[in-house]
Parts: sequence; C-alpha cells; structure tokens
Amino acid sequence: MLIGEVARRSGVSARMLRHYEALGLVRPTGRSGAGYREYSAEDIRRIFHVESLRSLGLSLRDVGRALDDPDFRPAELVDDLARRTRERIARETELLARLRRIAAAEPAGWEDVLRTVALLKALGSASAGTRQRAALSVVAEEPGVAEALVAAVLRETDPHVAGALRWALAHGGGERAPALLAEGLAASGEAEVRERAVRALAELPGDEATALLRDALAHPDAVVRGYAAPALATRGVADAVPVLVEMVVAGTNDVDAADALGALARDPALTERIATGLAGRLATGTADPSVRRRLTQALADVPGPTATRTLTELAGDGDRGVALTAGHLLRRRAEEG
Repeated sequence: MLIGEVARRSGVSARMLRHYEALGLVRPTGRSGAGYREYSAEDIRRIFHVESLRSLGLSLRDVGRALDDPDFRPAELVDDLARRTRERIARETELLARLRRIAAAEPAGWEDVLRTVALLKALGSASAGTRQRAALSVVAEEPGVAEALVAAVLRETDPHVAGALRWALAHGGGERAPALLAEGLAASGEAEVRERAVRALAELPGDEATALLRDALAHPDAVVRGYAAPALATRGVADAVPVLVEMVVAGTNDVDAADALGALARDPALTERIATGLAGRLATGTADPSVRRRLTQALADVPGPTATRTLTELAGDGDRGVALTAGHLLRRRAEEG
C-alpha cells in the first residue's frame, strides 16, 4: 500500500509517516517500481501500535523503546505516565480554580484582572512570608478578595500565615466570606480543612457568621463543634451550653470550655441552666475521677445556689482531688461574699 493510501486509511498524515521513517519507528517494507514507499500489512499494524502508545502520552523515543527493546518494562513507564498525568491534572485544576476566582471578582478591566492575579500568585507562593504579607495587604471588600482568601485559608498549613489570613477575612472578606467558608466546611472530607474553615468562621463578625456557627454545633466532627461553641459563647449564644459541657466531660479544650461557660453564666438568665447542666453530668454517676474534677473546676465561675449546693456536696466526694477542688472553690466564694 502506498503512503497516500496508508495516510488516508490510518489518519496519520504522510508528513508524519515520513517523520516516523526518519526516526526508525516505521520503515516501509519496500518500494514500488517507480520508487514510491510501499507499506505491508505488518507495517500498518506497527503504525497503529505507534499511535496507540502515543495516545497514552508516550514520547516517540519511548514508543520506539516499547516496540523494539525486548527488555523494556512497560509497568515502570505506565507508572511514570500516571504520575505525570496526575501532576498535569493538578496544575490544570489549580488553573481552573484561579480562573473561576478571577471571574468571581467580576473584573471591570485588565487592571482588575492583573490585581487579582497578583493576589492569587502571592497567596499561592512557596514563601510563607510572601503569603503572610499578601494577606495583610488586602484591601477591604476588594472584588474577588473573599474567594481568594477563603481558598488560601482552607489550604494554609503555616500557623502564622493562617492567622493573618483569618484576620484578613474578618476585616476585608466582605459579605461573601461566611457563606464561602460554610461551603468549604460542608464540602470537605478532610478534617484539617474543616478545622481551618470553622476557625476562620469563628473569627468573622456579624449575624450570618453567628447563624452558621449555630449550625456547626450539630456537625458530626467534634473538632468543628469544639471551635464553634466557644466562639458562640463570646457572642452570648445559649445554644452553645450543651456542647461546652460535653467538651468539659470529654477533656477536649476543657479549660476554654469552662471559661466560656463561666462567661455565659454571668447572664442571670443562663446561670441556673449552666449550673444544672454541670451538676446533672455529675449526678449521672460519672465514675472517672478526672471527669469529675473537670466538671467540679468548671463550676468555679458559675454563681448561684445550684452551683454552691453542688460544690458543697462535692467537698465530701470520695475522690480526694474532687473534694479538695470543691472545698477550695467554696472558700473562695465565701471570701468573695
């Protein structure tokens, strides 16, 4: 079969077939009487083999090795191709995300586009210092800032940079920041990302952030609940009380949880509710002395008769640590009048 017919049937151009011949990949078996290249059935099969391997992303050099080297090990090359493909997809995914963030900024002109690109580039820098400076330089409510900052805070691992990003979101994220963080919290299957999202949400001001933190109290991840509850306590939200009590029982940030309960207990409308919640957990027969000590200590800043009565009972507890803690707290109450 002559080269023109081979090109028509195989879909490989005559020019490419000549290139394959020059590289030694596919050499036509013979020549016609007029000197034209003639390809045999075996030659054509080899052309299709070349094209099949090229479709996997192999270079022509690797294609030649795969077809001609008897010691060639395809598994290694396939693994390398898979790695390179993953890297390419990651780059293209990041590019797509960057383009979406630029589009979300609704740029009015190329200056806006270039400013957003510069911010995204700085926030994605390998240098922690550069990322931190970019976060601290954000202009309040500039178009596209919220999207860029949320994407950055959800992936940031450096604690100092993460703090700067949360600060920037709280001061320059604008109205979109709470919803974007809530989306990240709901969509992520990674515990670290969920933690970053709720920590950033906890530092945002406003009613929308408060409402989203209320929703987070029911999150199945205890870490998420553990950040949402103290943040809500600082906002005077009573719904946080049950989660805070459970944090004390579990020993998860129990000191912060106890402080948050004490702060909420300054509200006369919540004092007895908090005291009753702590006393109720003690009354359920909690046998672990360490849990009883934490619950006792959590009563320290809770005023009112229920807390005092519970501490009086605990002063006679069979566990010496519980009894001593309760006795100390009772004496302090007496001194404070």
